[in-house]
Amino acid sequence: MERLKALEQRRKELEDEIRETKERLPAHSTKPPIMMALLDLEDEYERVVKKIHQLKS
Repeated sequence: MERLKALEQRRKELEDEIRETKERLPAHSTKPPIMMALLDLEDEYERVVKKIHQLKS
């Protein structure tokens, strides 16, 4: 149960980080470091959501 709470907390943190990173993206000519950070965050988010679903099953 404690692991589930930690994963839920991390999911929320990642949602915030993804939103903030998207806000930093320029409307034109996306900068590669920002895009790479966003992709890494989204990948981690997917892994965390998958683990949450596994624990709830």
